[in-house]
Amino acid sequence: MAAGGTIIAMGGGGFAMRDVLTPLDRFVLELTGKPRPNVCFVPTASGDPFGSLQRFHQIFAGLEFGLSYVDVFRQAVDDLESFLANQDVVYVGGGNTRNMLLLWEAWGVDRALRFAYERGTILAGVSAGALCWFREGITDSYPGRLVPLQCLGLLDGSFSPHYDVEPGRRPAFQQLIARGELANGYAADDGAALRFEGGVLREAITEEPGKLAYRVSRAGDAAREEPLPTRLLPA
Repeated sequence: MAAGGTIIAMGGGGFAMRDVLTPLDRFVLELTGKPRPNVCFVPTASGDPFGSLQRFHQIFAGLEFGLSYVDVFRQAVDDLESFLANQDVVYVGGGNTRNMLLLWEAWGVDRALRFAYERGTILAGVSAGALCWFREGITDSYPGRLVPLQCLGLLDGSFSPHYDVEPGRRPAFQQLIARGELANGYAADDGAALRFEGGVLREAITEEPGKLAYRVSRAGDAAREEPLPTRLLPA
């Protein structure tokens, strides 16, 4: 597990799912402490669609930030490590986590993200863009199945996004932990997120009343789910 700075893992929500700047997005931006941070969007998991890149620019353009993106399918960045390390925030979108991780490994994006993280770039993301930072988690990257997946390991333990909205995800995550196929970990409802500093969980936050984050751990032959104190962000 890499020593580094800040990671915000969102179960769901944020601009990538809501098409507007949301309280979770503003929370991430405020963590930079800068009035005009450099923000880079990485939509690999959804195939780098032009529409997602357009939406990112439209939503953030009025804020006068330094905006950029990484397009793995049409890669134009020569020194990716330096490029990402010069960002204040790298925001990873949702989609197919397995495809994203394979492409990142092939093009060195995983190494560049680790490099940036160790130098203080804030890493944030939703769904696949949250799961990817953990050692492992549960994914629907395979059609019709929810299965374990090994990820980047910047954060220890396991993770599940969309904990409250996708049928079967909650019991499947608990069963995998109960059987020892996944390590103890965390889950987040859509609209909730976890803030880690230096690999340590500092708080759970939410942009919607009633949405929570959880700690899920093995207890004998079962799994124990513990709701975390989850702070509601200002609207």
